[in-house]
Amino acid sequence: MNSPKTPGASAEQLANRAVQPRGPAMAKRLVDAGLATMAPDRARVRMVEGLRSMGVRDAQVLEAMQTVPRHVFVEDGLASRAYEDSALPIGFGQTISKPSTVARMLELVLEGMSPERRSAAHGLEIGTGCGYQAAVLAQMIGDVVSIERLRELHEQARSNLRPFRQPNLRLVYGDGRLGAQSAAPFDVVVVAAAADAIADPWLLQLKVGGRLIAPVKFGQGQVLQLVERSAQDQWQLTSLDAVRFVPLKAGTR
Repeated sequence: MNSPKTPGASAEQLANRAVQPRGPAMAKRLVDAGLATMAPDRARVRMVEGLRSMGVRDAQVLEAMQTVPRHVFVEDGLASRAYEDSALPIGFGQTISKPSTVARMLELVLEGMSPERRSAAHGLEIGTGCGYQAAVLAQMIGDVVSIERLRELHEQARSNLRPFRQPNLRLVYGDGRLGAQSAAPFDVVVVAAAADAIADPWLLQLKVGGRLIAPVKFGQGQVLQLVERSAQDQWQLTSLDAVRFVPLKAGTR
């Protein structure tokens, strides 16, 4: 297999496309669980308005991020900062990504995907963290498998996500560098920690026509990379924004 190694031009934004949102059903479940009210949270609305002003155009991404309450996934002492556009600590040396980073990555990985394909898409997330991005992604596609290597963080994410009752989201404890061969192939792969390079298992577990988004070490920094599998043995890589993520590590703990 010849893995893509050469950066290309930046990807262009395509027209907005959305499938039927799952937001109303989730909103009611969260109200029943005492985690939200039926009225839109003003801070969350402002967060989404900020994302729109930053150039996020995918209507489904914006709706999903307005539906999923970010404050549920951060420590109580940081809840007042949950809707700032900033990364926040979640324990165990890990962070929850900035809302703008989550929106940017999900918009890119779903770009150009028809509503019908989104509703049936099979997704893989590497690095569950606190569970926030997995919850957002599961609002937009058919089903999601999310892998976390830290046992305590995996259990924390399970606890965070329990009130959401998302039957299309499955959490796995394991080494994310290996992907999830038993559940492959995937239409989308989202990596939430900075890898030294795009791992071969991720490439091989991506469907032809599928897309992968990952932060990758580049010189002294990191760059967001988009991979598209154009044929059985062909992948096209595009280097995008400079980013900052915690490093991706091997094994489980």
